[in-house]
Amino acid sequence: MTQKYGFTTTILHSDRQKTIEHGAPHKPIHTSVTWGYGDARQLAEVFQGKQSGYRYGRQGNPTVAALEDKVTKMEGGLATICFASGMAAIGAVIQGLLREGDHVVSSAFLFGNTASMWQTYSGQGGKVTMVDATDVAQVEMALTPATRVVFVETIANPRTQVADLKRIGELCQARGILFVVDNTMTSPYLFQPRHVGAGLVINSLTKSIGGHGNALGGAVTDTGLFDWSRFPNILDVYKRNPQPQWGLAQMRAKSLRDFGASLGPEAAHHIAVGAETIALRMERSSASALAVAQMLEADPRVAAVYYPGLASHPQHALAADLFRSNGYLFSFELKQDIDCFDYLNRLKLGISGTHLGDNRTLVIAVAHTIFYEMGAECRAAMGISESLIRVSVGIEDTADLVEDFRQALQA
Repeated sequence: MTQKYGFTTTILHSDRQKTIEHGAPHKPIHTSVTWGYGDARQLAEVFQGKQSGYRYGRQGNPTVAALEDKVTKMEGGLATICFASGMAAIGAVIQGLLREGDHVVSSAFLFGNTASMWQTYSGQGGKVTMVDATDVAQVEMALTPATRVVFVETIANPRTQVADLKRIGELCQARGILFVVDNTMTSPYLFQPRHVGAGLVINSLTKSIGGHGNALGGAVTDTGLFDWSRFPNILDVYKRNPQPQWGLAQMRAKSLRDFGASLGPEAAHHIAVGAETIALRMERSSASALAVAQMLEADPRVAAVYYPGLASHPQHALAADLFRSNGYLFSFELKQDIDCFDYLNRLKLGISGTHLGDNRTLVIAVAHTIFYEMGAECRAAMGISESLIRVSVGIEDTADLVEDFRQALQA
């Protein structure tokens, strides 16, 4: 498309910009793991990067490539690599770009599995400093000559802290440090991290992009903003590519080919179809999240509500400046005399489950499940109380959700 279209129009017609078999509006599911070439020299040229083509299913597939192109358009980026899950995408940054002795500055407000992954990296010879990323000064104080990456989430899961994204991006640009932003809690529709100088953007495709809870997937998008000549870990073999492609070229080999966390074509198709309605779903779930959060905040039986859309949130003004709206995720604490499990069991629409960005509203007692392994001391340091409930708001009718969360407080 040469004409500039809006977000949803672009995503809907993304596949049709390249030839699709039999005129289908979607890229079909290609299940083959190998591709044959009539000329043996052609296969060699594909392996050597002299011409485009598919080598083996672990490294690429036409269905997955169509999704990668769609995610690139969503993020306004240069190129994307898809992986088997969001965690595989984060792991790909470590596997493909970092070495022993490298230093990472990470937000301390992280999804539990991401925090665990940084612990694993530390045990393998890496160095990680966890800081309060809502304050750029703390990020700056943590930098060392060995710092290769600064990593943050846009909106933290589950306490919804908002990183000082713009100022961190400016800091990283000035110091020549790769700024990696996990955009899962906002999504490319609500926010594009390239606008704050991110070099790489992570998305868990499982969440709001896929939206239907029927496929795992993750993605790393290169925004084209980072100067890879300033990154010391790129091997000479990948410098044969144009300089803006160095990072993803190395990751496609070291993180996808060697590590093997490949996205399957069936999952890629589910995610690609789900992505077509992301704007509609995010607008509905964001509006409902705000309505439910406001109701809970006004109820004396609720101790605290954490949602960037509330004026009481510490980063409310920052979020309003950065994001189209504040997303589907919020969390809240009940007063001490209300058992969080009893409350959850009284909900009729909220499903007790560990997932995010689904069409259906999901609820979970955080300290007793996804953050249980961390231990009480670590949870306390992250501000996660024993009564904290995380809510991922779906696309149910707003009034029905407000009433459901209200009636569960009545007992």
